[in-house]
Amino acid sequence: MYTFSNKLKTFSIILMVLGLLGVGYGFMTSHKTFEEVEQILAEETHHGGGHGEEAAHAAPSHDAHAAEAHGEEAHAEVDAHAKHVEHVQHQIANRPWSALYVAAFFFMMIALGVLAFYAIQIASQAGWSPVLFRVMEGITAYLLPGAVIVLLIALASGTIGHYNLFVWMDPEVVEHDKLIQGKSSWLNITGFAIRGAIFIAGWVLYRQFARKFSVAQDEANDKKNFKKLFRISAGFLVFFIYTESMMSWDWIMSADPHWFSTLFGWYVFASMFVSGITVIALMAIYLKSRGYLEFVNENHIHDVAKFMFAMSIFWTYLWFSQFMLIWYSNIPEEVTYFISRFNDYKLPFLGMVVLNFVFPILMLMNADYKRIPWFVVMTGLVILFGHYIDVFNMIMPATVGDRWFIGIPEISSVLLFAGLFIFVVFTALTKAPLLVKGYPFRKESEEFHY
Repeated sequence: MYTFSNKLKTFSIILMVLGLLGVGYGFMTSHKTFEEVEQILAEETHHGGGHGEEAAHAAPSHDAHAAEAHGEEAHAEVDAHAKHVEHVQHQIANRPWSALYVAAFFFMMIALGVLAFYAIQIASQAGWSPVLFRVMEGITAYLLPGAVIVLLIALASGTIGHYNLFVWMDPEVVEHDKLIQGKSSWLNITGFAIRGAIFIAGWVLYRQFARKFSVAQDEANDKKNFKKLFRISAGFLVFFIYTESMMSWDWIMSADPHWFSTLFGWYVFASMFVSGITVIALMAIYLKSRGYLEFVNENHIHDVAKFMFAMSIFWTYLWFSQFMLIWYSNIPEEVTYFISRFNDYKLPFLGMVVLNFVFPILMLMNADYKRIPWFVVMTGLVILFGHYIDVFNMIMPATVGDRWFIGIPEISSVLLFAGLFIFVVFTALTKAPLLVKGYPFRKESEEFHY
């Protein structure tokens, strides 16, 4: 049985406390007055910032204002200036919400990706992976709190917040936007909450029953629990493939309500799948280094790393397919999604392609390197960072525009959910033996060599 060490437990609690303090600081400093935002824009103009220059251009000078106080042009300039300042004010207020949401979604999608990978292993009756099942079950324990937190943040932003994540939750915006009005039968808070509850209920129910049958099989004298596990895993995969796509539309794509992509569900799936598999590798290597998982050998690590490599290629294929088709067709309502990212997010947008494609290709191409634990850990950490940036790129442009930065709100949110993730997952690992005893393919998995 695994023992959650006091050192690791304390570390996870420290992460959560530091994260909470930073998140609180982010919210407290995000509400700027009209005058403060004007001052920020003026300073940016002084330093040659593009956004500030735009604001300065829109801002009327005192002389001009005095001379044309009653003119229509002066009124238009004043209105434009006020609207621009309020827009920036709203973007600044959105930042802590967005940082919190990005981190919450990132850790939730790791657990969901692992759950899908676990179900695939069982439904396909894979013989190499059963020695890693308890690690996967431990990671998926985070799904319930993680998914509930993501849904609550999204709903809170449109109820107690000021529509900080999804503009379609703002009745005033919908009133003046015919395109969003056309989607309002789907994009409304009630439907959003009900669909989210159904997604979470389905995922968590499968996880709970799968875990129950898996543990029960340890002491069983027949294969009854294994057969039940196989059946519900096959059924879950059908449920998952539909709900994962709908969840991607609701929880991410609707942050840009004017934009849509038919590839988006697959794209998010690839990101969550490779992130989940990477965390399986990291946890297996960590537990083995601590004297657990003696039955996991270098061939298992090699195969997990192979999945990391393959899914990184798959992610890149989807990323390029989506980008290339939209760029080539050049339809205004589609191409704006990439224009905003190229203009304001050039470093993270192009940098993530290097992190998620070039780096894994170079590091994991060689079969021998996939058997070296420290090499897999180093590559895995870079892949995880790259996919955090991927989620960042999907949310931030729609909520904070060019007001993005990797600062206290973003780092604190990651620390908060990393601490919670470690605490929940390692606590779950203590609840059952780390090796599935009665699983039919256990022996094959223990003797797996490649």
